[in-house]
Amino acid sequence: MSTRHDADRHQLASAAVVVGTDGSATADAAVRWAAETAARKGRHLLIVHGLDLAVTRTVLGSHLPMMSSVIEAMHGHGDHILAEARALACDIAPDRTVATELSEANPAKSLIALSESAHLVVIGATRGDGMLAHLGSTLLAVAGHGHGTTVVVPGTGEPNHRSGPVVVGADGSPVGEAALGAAFAEASERNAELVTMHAWSDLTFGAYAGNSYLEIPIVDLEIAEHALLAERLAGWQEKYPDVTVTRKVSVTGPREQLANWSKSAQLLVVGSRGRGGFRGLLLGSTSSWLVQHADCPVMVVHPN
Repeated sequence: MSTRHDADRHQLASAAVVVGTDGSATADAAVRWAAETAARKGRHLLIVHGLDLAVTRTVLGSHLPMMSSVIEAMHGHGDHILAEARALACDIAPDRTVATELSEANPAKSLIALSESAHLVVIGATRGDGMLAHLGSTLLAVAGHGHGTTVVVPGTGEPNHRSGPVVVGADGSPVGEAALGAAFAEASERNAELVTMHAWSDLTFGAYAGNSYLEIPIVDLEIAEHALLAERLAGWQEKYPDVTVTRKVSVTGPREQLANWSKSAQLLVVGSRGRGGFRGLLLGSTSSWLVQHADCPVMVVHPN
């Protein structure tokens, strides 16, 4: 059962921004974003590389004489990757404490464990890869099983849209409420406009003002949806009066709308629908597609 302490642990001053790296250009994009975020938030940065030695030991099980030299070489390569990533981060955030951690564990498991106490976890993604290529991968495993907040940064090589809005998918569910809170906080911190996107296909309550949506005339549905969205946002707007909010209601699915916004947004915020033992596979079709295809960083918020 979650407690107030569980909810606040990610906000402790000691909670670091954690980023995973494998030395690729995609990972470098994630390290740059994480370093900028750590600098903006005044937090420590921890850069992690996982060796996944269990797999190596399985592969080399019948070649024990090779084991020691192979593992030693992997450690050396991992140290090099971390040193390069640390140098990159220090150039971007010279006033921040930048630590590194070389783990022998599976990269996804290592990041998921660290996410329990991290402020947020950052990981890179290569745009355009299909879902099958990512099933069981570090990307979807961390986004689906991570605690708190995970940010997936596209490794496009293109600069982030630092002057664009923060865009959040609002669906009225408890998961969506957590995403709204994170989006308002990010927009306030960045002094950015907040765009709240609500698509009719994302309805979860199935009723408005005590009536089934099926009983409301089609011509009144859009009015009803705007009113419902305004109601959901009222409390957050009172908490963050400095944030300018633009409300968008659409009859089409959220995937298309949010993907279009990612071309100009500086950040997309969505909730994770992961649950039970299959959380990694139930991240949600919209969220899982966006973390692989969006043009800007995607923040996946896990409710406590």
